[in-house]
Amino acid sequence: MHFLDSITDAIGNTPLVRLNHVADSSATVLAKVEYMNPGGSTKDRIAIAMVDEAERSGKILPGGTIVEPTSGNTGVGLALVAQQRGYHCVFVCPDKVSEDKRSVLRAYGAEVVVCPTSVAPEHPQSYYSVSSSLARDIPGAWKPDQYTNAANPRAHFESTGPEIWRQTDGRITHFVAGIGTGGTITGVGRFLKQASEGRVRVIGADPAGSVYSGGGGRPYLVEGVGEDMWPETFDPQICDQVVEVSDQDSFATTRALARREGLLVGGSAGLAVAAAARVARTLGPDDVMVVLLPDGGRGYLSKIFNDTWMDAHGFTAESTSESCVKDIVSSKQDPLSALVFAKPQQTVAHTITQMRRHGISQLPVLMERHPASLAEVIGSVTEIDLLAGLSGGTIAPGDPVLSHMSAPLPFLGVSQPLATAVGVLNQHPAALVTDRGKSKDILTRQDLLGFLTHVG
Repeated sequence: MHFLDSITDAIGNTPLVRLNHVADSSATVLAKVEYMNPGGSTKDRIAIAMVDEAERSGKILPGGTIVEPTSGNTGVGLALVAQQRGYHCVFVCPDKVSEDKRSVLRAYGAEVVVCPTSVAPEHPQSYYSVSSSLARDIPGAWKPDQYTNAANPRAHFESTGPEIWRQTDGRITHFVAGIGTGGTITGVGRFLKQASEGRVRVIGADPAGSVYSGGGGRPYLVEGVGEDMWPETFDPQICDQVVEVSDQDSFATTRALARREGLLVGGSAGLAVAAAARVARTLGPDDVMVVLLPDGGRGYLSKIFNDTWMDAHGFTAESTSESCVKDIVSSKQDPLSALVFAKPQQTVAHTITQMRRHGISQLPVLMERHPASLAEVIGSVTEIDLLAGLSGGTIAPGDPVLSHMSAPLPFLGVSQPLATAVGVLNQHPAALVTDRGKSKDILTRQDLLGFLTHVG
């Protein structure tokens, strides 16, 4: 009989698969399919390594609690190990993590705490801060902290890197991976450079806005990759090149991997392959590139693989219908040169002044300047809500807008048809127009009426 003693014994030894359609190159481009790990991602490797080290050092004792900030995959890996070894888990996720992924964590028996993406890492409500607070307050708690834990890159140095070297018979010339905590690219890259005596080039893929490619840490929609700070687990000396990739290219490549290669993967895998394809075009027939696909796509069915979500976020191609949202925006009698919006810390009084100056009755609340990533759209304020609060004494003019926000305005992608705009504006007085994952304009019922009158 052939069997494993535990599901965690199935971690590692994931296959390499040739990419035949999404990388236009004379080189051999191979994907390291990490969703073949039992927890569905490359994070299984670091989970078992971190727990092993904590047990050896006495950082966690029998019956203890694992507390970790995670976008989902590290949590799944830790939950697998915890279930086998009798630990409880509490995972703290940013709110941009899909409900599908949160549900998976709960299915493994973990407790999930959700925190806003819209705050700085040092803010008390950030998922970094909340996880640290819980780790201090829960008796017997241990925080692995994948951002500082040396077992993170070491796991990849000892497992993923040697696997790739062995699977390519030492012929690998280029390695591509997304940079999140930096553990994967640091551990794998370090091993491959040592094994090849410096011959292998290591390329990092990074979301537009992340610090690794020169951004300031502004949010983006792709999950599980990029950062707004520099983790201790990342060694920047390992990377020979960092390629910035937009949400648009990440998601388009993610969908292409499913439809053209049969690889149902997450957005961070699409990001890595988009970067790999860009570099692969410069390579020759003797080159062998390996790109790491961190996780599978089943946790993203409600987002990247959902046409309605993609349409509303402005990620779809031009509409073939006679009229679309872009036509309505273009027809506005007095289009604003820039979107008028509120920032979370500005006062209610200042916001009301903005509304009066521009003759508008609702504003989106954005973390940063326009055009903003839709991950930076955190709410809205409306004239009617502010009026009710001020007259009822629940709002003071000097209060920050953050304390009195409503839900964000609904999104309308620039390529969505007129009928969709009519349906949305029948239910809401205004919508935020989106283009390739960024804010573009505000569309109101008055704008729609003006367009329909002109068309008529």
